[in-house]
Amino acid sequence: MTSGLWERVLDGVWVTIQLLVLSALLATAVSFVVGIARTHRLWIVRFLAGFYTEVFRGTSALVMIFWVFFVLPPAFGWQLVPLWAGTLALGLTYGAYGSEIVRGALAAVDPAQREGGIALSFTPWQRMRLILLPQAVPEMIPPFSNLLIELLKGTALVSIMGMGDLAFSANLVRLALQESAEIYTYILLIYFVIAFLLTRSMRGLEKKLKAGVGKAPKKKAAAGRVPEGSGVS
Repeated sequence: MTSGLWERVLDGVWVTIQLLVLSALLATAVSFVVGIARTHRLWIVRFLAGFYTEVFRGTSALVMIFWVFFVLPPAFGWQLVPLWAGTLALGLTYGAYGSEIVRGALAAVDPAQREGGIALSFTPWQRMRLILLPQAVPEMIPPFSNLLIELLKGTALVSIMGMGDLAFSANLVRLALQESAEIYTYILLIYFVIAFLLTRSMRGLEKKLKAGVGKAPKKKAAAGRVPEGSGVS
């Protein structure tokens, strides 16, 4: 490829990264708000949070992008730029999946921890902030990592709006060169590299968070060494 075509591809990579970061931030916020609401003591709050989750999990992300970009704006008399339309559609959709991760992690915390917070006269918010979330968040990282990779792959859907992301730019280059195998092989490799870097970053974050709550994985003893305190000399 010529330098001009490579520049087109790199521009697409940058647009994809922007969309990934923005939609991931929105999805994270939605995940925690809705996930915590799913554990609320008021049934109406749990019902509304559950209704939101079921609606967005039960609809196509592609159709949601169409709806946000083509249907929603005329109803309110304004138009969203593709970047913000994609961010809104993907963030709300993947946030619904993330809310189940948050709800499940909170439910997995030892009930004795909740009872301890009640015994200390903590308010519900204090129990959530000081006891439940610090223990639940490290357990959320592995499933959130998988969801982030799915979100990365989902960013390719915005190309239907003519947004110059990686998938859209790759198609333009393919049309210019009339070469599919080479171009799409490069794009697959680019997506893989981004996903690999995300996975490694999330693993590092998981280890750091688990170390903060005393759950850091123990290092394996070197072969031939006897652990201290074993009583063997």
